[in-house]
Order: sequence, then C-alpha cells, then structure tokens
Amino acid sequence: MFKKYKVAIVGATGLVGRTVLKVLEEKNLSNLSYTLFSSSKSAGNKINFFKTNYVVLALDSNSFDKKFDFAIFCAGGEVSKKYIPIAVKSGCIVIDNSSIFRMNSNVPLVVPEINSEDINNQKGIIANPNCSTIQAVIPLKILDDNFSIKRIVYSTYQAVSGAGRYGIEDLENKSSESSLKKFPYSIYNNCIPHIDDFVNDGYTKEEHKMINETRKILHKPNLPITATAVRVPIINCHSESINVEFEKDFDLYDLKLLLQNSPGIVLVDNPEKNYYPLASKSNGYDEVFIGRIRRDNSVKYGINFWVVADNLRKGAATNAVQILETLINNNV
Repeated sequence: MFKKYKVAIVGATGLVGRTVLKVLEEKNLSNLSYTLFSSSKSAGNKINFFKTNYVVLALDSNSFDKKFDFAIFCAGGEVSKKYIPIAVKSGCIVIDNSSIFRMNSNVPLVVPEINSEDINNQKGIIANPNCSTIQAVIPLKILDDNFSIKRIVYSTYQAVSGAGRYGIEDLENKSSESSLKKFPYSIYNNCIPHIDDFVNDGYTKEEHKMINETRKILHKPNLPITATAVRVPIINCHSESINVEFEKDFDLYDLKLLLQNSPGIVLVDNPEKNYYPLASKSNGYDEVFIGRIRRDNSVKYGINFWVVADNLRKGAATNAVQILETLINNNV
C-alpha cells in the first residue's frame, strides 16, 4: 500500500521556505502530508499551499513528536543546530539548507544531478550546499569526470536575496549607511566584496564555504581552489566567473557539447549574437545557465566560463526538493 509520507517544512515563512512551497506545488507533490513551522514571531500566519490554508505552527522541542518522515529546514544555522538533532532522534530524515552540517564527514553534501548516490550514506541528515557552490559544481563535476580538474578560481557576483529579506529591503529602499538592516555599506549602486564574516586569513566564510564544499562534493580534499565573493545590487540570481585548469587537453567544441547535453544545464553561448547568461533571464528557472566558454591561454589546459542561476530556486529550494524526491523514489 502506498505510504503517505509526513513532511515538515521549517522556516516556511522565509524567502527560501516560501520558495520551497512554490516548488513543491509546481512539482505537484500533493500526495504528501505537510506541516509548516516557523519561529513564534510568525506562528499563526496562514499560507495558501495546494489550495489549502495552512496555519503555520511555532517550532519547539516537541514539534517532532508527531513522527515526521522527512523535514526541510530553511530557518538558519542556529535553528538547525538546535532542532535537527531532535528531529533525527525522532526518526526523521532532514534536508538542511544551513551551513551547520555541510562539512560534517557523516553528512552527505548533495546536488542530485551529480552525486545523488551520496544520499545513500545519510545517517539522518543531508546537507544542501551553499547556493553559490551548487551552480558551480554542476558543470565542474562533469568537467572533472572528463578532464580532471587541477585548479579552480572563483569570482562570484551574488544577488541580495542571498542575504534574506533584509538584504532585499536594503536594496529596494536604497538604504543609506544610517538605515541599513543587513549590509555594512549601502548596496544600492554599489558592489561589496564582503559576504559573511572575515576570518584570519583574509577570506570570508562564504569564500571558504565555496572552497571546502567544492572539494567535498568532487571528493578531492586537496584540490587547489581560491575564491572572491562579491555582493551586487540585483534582487535575485547569482552570477559567477569560473576559471579552471585541467590536467589534460580538450577540444573546446566537444567540451561545450558535453555541457550542453548534461542534466540541469542550459548552454547560452554565442558571442557573435551577444548570447550569454544573464541574471534577468535566469530568474524563476531551476536550470544552471552557462556561457562565455573560452580557452584560458595563460595556462596549458584551461578555460574560463560564466555561470548564472536562481539562488533561491536551484541554489536552495529546488535542490532541497529534488533531494526529497530522490529519498521518496528510493523508498527510504
């Protein structure tokens, strides 16, 4: 008999949580039993989901006594740190959008298009990678499998939605330094080379996330990677310039064809017609858009390319829902 899985959505009223609900509706995953949770501040709100008004419940230590099969956490690191162990102890399998468990050796870090088999190693927690990492590793895993990556240089141009609702408000309100809610400087008409906290080596935590998560997903713990992460004044969709050096030579045409025929990727690469990925054209889509692919002539076997994706969808919500689908399809 078909089992109707019970699913908890934690942080249902936030940007990522609401996008998770939207993606679940689009995928028509209506044959599941859902419960929506938030902080006490947002509890009691009603959200129309699958044409039903769901009352959002306050998350507390007893919330998982209801014995959920799965949960998607979208409420930030502190909430994940406190409540995910409680959920797992109750028998729930958790998909976590925070960074808390990503580098835990017992927690798989999953992008279903490229390493869904790692889900089989879960011990109650599956981590969603960082939004900027997800869109990068989809093409990188394919390239590494075929040409063996020697080194990666990341430069990111990240939308304010990645900083949450207050980040969007800082941009939309053209906030001055005296009225900022999220950023250290006004993001309006500005680029800020600072995402997350700085650490002792001069990098930010965001840059370290990209470096360490890429190594984990590619199963290359010593791969040389460097990164610079920049916040830019657009609402949604992260853009990235990626430079890759390979261990062996390649045919550029075949490389492009390989990416074009890979799941989750849309190739937009015709410089003669000014075709290349744009944030404004990627908004609302689940695919990763790739273009500006060209040889890096400063090294023996290298390329540069440009990657754009919707950071709220594929960078967070859609990836989490795809993991949920995989778990259900595997009858976990």
